[in-house]
Amino acid sequence: MVVSGPSGSGKTTLCRQLEAMGEAVHSVSCTTRKPRPGEVHGKDYFFFSEAEFMEKAAQGEFFEQARVHGNLYGTLKSYVTENLERGVDVVMDIDVQGAAQVRACDDALIRRCHVDVFVSPHDLADLKERLSNRGTESGESLELRMKNALIEIAHWPEYQYTLVSGSRASDLERFRAILLAERMRVARLG
Repeated sequence: MVVSGPSGSGKTTLCRQLEAMGEAVHSVSCTTRKPRPGEVHGKDYFFFSEAEFMEKAAQGEFFEQARVHGNLYGTLKSYVTENLERGVDVVMDIDVQGAAQVRACDDALIRRCHVDVFVSPHDLADLKERLSNRGTESGESLELRMKNALIEIAHWPEYQYTLVSGSRASDLERFRAILLAERMRVARLG
């Protein structure tokens, strides 16, 4: 399940909650950005230098990759395919560029398992408040994320599902319902 949405929309929280419920594993992305306070390498992200990231990209280790907010992000192929082959659902919170790469993937396993969800804020004022409340963004960084949010939100029609965020509890209930419904698709049961 590919999950996209602007920074602060709640997509990472939803993925982590689904993992905590034992419904899926949350793919840990790789990034070149600096860790935020409290983030742990290998748990929140795999933090790499730009040179390390580019080396992995050159070796074809990424399932998808993109530059977002000036930093590189990517998902390791091995993590996704190993879990899917074992019958374990994988949720990935990735940007719209990465989601488009996954949609274009011609791997039979990925195509059979693929579902994508766009998590959208109720409105831009709500999004700005969420980002401000995180306390991790400077004024300049916050404005860049808000500018990028408008660009990202324009991509919502490309997704199979759109979840307009409300309360955390209702967001999780609807998010889990998508996963449960997708497990019952006839095409997946064969």
